Amino acid sequence: MNLKPKKTVEEGSRTAKDGFANENMIVKEFNNWKNSIYAKEWLKIMNYNLEEIKKVYAKTLHGFKTDVQVEIIAITKKFADYQNLQVKLVSTKSSGFNQVDKRWIKDYSTMWDIPNKIQKNLRLYSGEIQHKMKNTKSKKRLFFNEINEKDKNLILNFFNENKVLIIGDIIKGRGRLAAEWVLVINKSKGKIIRWSLNPMNKIINYLSNGEIIFTKQGNLKLGNVSLQRKGGDNGRPTANMIQFKINPLKFFDI
Repeated sequence: MNLKPKKTVEEGSRTAKDGFANENMIVKEFNNWKNSIYAKEWLKIMNYNLEEIKKVYAKTLHGFKTDVQVEIIAITKKFADYQNLQVKLVSTKSSGFNQVDKRWIKDYSTMWDIPNKIQKNLRLYSGEIQHKMKNTKSKKRLFFNEINEKDKNLILNFFNENKVLIIGDIIKGRGRLAAEWVLVINKSKGKIIRWSLNPMNKIINYLSNGEIIFTKQGNLKLGNVSLQRKGGDNGRPTANMIQFKINPLKFFDI
């Protein structure tokens, strides 16, 4: 599911609808687990003995990092287990960049206690506040490679010190509805052609692997996560939010 720099509102709506359809497909597979070759494999990966399962009930959730919650009732247990899955759809074999989180900088600042100086530079980067520099790539915003070295180091140090926390928040979330598994579905012509199910800790370890660097384009990379200005939205103020992007296709190889 590729996110283009100037994605329109209509495209964003279509992307959301595709995501919901994908999640509903996963729910149907789990609820028909006795006849689903996919659900049986997913349950085995989650360490369930199929012969001991009495009932499986899945449902979609919205507004959380968990997209699908699966209730498993086993013959040998008094209480049900709940497994929280985040579902990612990729529709190509070569490119699958996916937005995993987007918010206003003030919201991230509350979550991670971002110092004021760094907040200001992030707002200059997103275009939420205007810069007064000359000879820059854009009159509306600054790129990270256009700020001074002292501020660059402040940004790098902050994200280095908080990398695991930040990546955990944007991909897993917090609380009882935090995602515990990531299920990537590669579809072609409406059919599953391959899939990958990994525990969240493995995904976080992979995404965290690598340095915090500024890219040649003037964005920020946290290991295998990209931080960018949201953009698009036909010039609406929401274009000045920031977003975090990953490539779920890489999860097939970890």
